[in-house]
Amino acid sequence: MASAPQQLRIIGGQWRGRKVPVASAPGLRPTANRLRETLFNWLQTRLYQAQCLDLYAGSGALGLEALSRGAAHCTFVEVQPAALRTLEQSMELLDARSRSSLVRASALDWLGSTQQCFDGVFVDPPFAEDLWEPSLQALRSHLNPGAWVYLERPSGYSAPWLQDWDVLRESRAGESLGCLLQVPAGD
Repeated sequence: MASAPQQLRIIGGQWRGRKVPVASAPGLRPTANRLRETLFNWLQTRLYQAQCLDLYAGSGALGLEALSRGAAHCTFVEVQPAALRTLEQSMELLDARSRSSLVRASALDWLGSTQQCFDGVFVDPPFAEDLWEPSLQALRSHLNPGAWVYLERPSGYSAPWLQDWDVLRESRAGESLGCLLQVPAGD
């Protein structure tokens, strides 16, 4: 007997309580509800009309939550076909196509080819791929003044490269550690 498809619930904003599908794809691990709720409490005054980027979109949980809570636009970058198809379904279900863009590409390749800049970025790559440091380096030229970056990584993972960023907040949920970052003033 086939198992029921996974779903995630939008926590707040205009789509509060709505459920969207989650693809079954290798390495796909949607951000836990508790960590998502904490993150969006941190961001409540920063999201209105923000231009956001969900860099390793996967389920799209972070970008969809941002749109639900008032972000003007979110660009979702994902390379896995199953995750892309499911994310497209979610955008249709929520009628979010006019406020979102879906890009099929490797996150680092896409960052190397675009000139877009953002007010907020979600970086939650597959944990097995060790993409945190190269992603943050590639992002620096794509951040508007005052932009924030949410980074999610394994809680036991050493991250000496974070010394190049201001860590504004941190929260742990299970095996994941989420932190809100900003480029230091003067950089």
